[in-house]
Amino acid sequence: MAKGIFITGTDTDVGKTVVAGALAMGLKKIGFSVGVMKPVETGCKKVGKRLIPSDAIFLKKASGSRDSLDLINPYRFEKSLAPSVASELEGVRIDISRILKTFDIMKKRHDIVIIEGAGGILVPVYKDYLFLDLIRDLGLPVLIVARPWLGTINHTLLTIRCAQEYGIPVIGFILNYTKDLKQDPSEKTNPLVIKRLSNVPLIGIFPFIRNLKNNPERLKVFDTENILNGILPFCS
Repeated sequence: MAKGIFITGTDTDVGKTVVAGALAMGLKKIGFSVGVMKPVETGCKKVGKRLIPSDAIFLKKASGSRDSLDLINPYRFEKSLAPSVASELEGVRIDISRILKTFDIMKKRHDIVIIEGAGGILVPVYKDYLFLDLIRDLGLPVLIVARPWLGTINHTLLTIRCAQEYGIPVIGFILNYTKDLKQDPSEKTNPLVIKRLSNVPLIGIFPFIRNLKNNPERLKVFDTENILNGILPFCS
């Protein structure tokens, strides 16, 4: 069985990093050796000549990983664009084999590797090679992170169906509250509708947690037990 889980989203800014970090932290707490990866990160802040991959750093801190940042995050770019576009504009060729080899290294070191994508599964990694292709080549099941509000039925069902038609196993979906907003009436019915129309389980709902950006330790306030029970069959 694959020694990893790929975290994708229905869109950008749906909280993939938070979910990936929480899962890594929870798995470590119950005794797993957990590796984390963010194969490509864009929108990195430039400090001097260095690019700072904030998502990858968050994952490293949340998981307590001792792996080097270059293993966790092989490619990083300054421009906040799709990886294929950012790499072209910044004159860097993304070598897919490097990402695959890095995953091989990580899964030999760890019981399970949590990998986070960028945007959704149809975002291009390099030229016409999509995250959908990367997930397939990694041989991993996918966990989908979505917003809880109006519009999420369409986005989530499209993502589920696209993955399934490509032969990628879908573990389930997680609804994540990225903002503290007034409740939307659709939030009560969205999970049931998505489950009924996709026959894919709701793995859990993540609440909004303040001041998370530079404080991954705040993930400890959320009990991941029920969510971990939904993914544990994919972790052995």
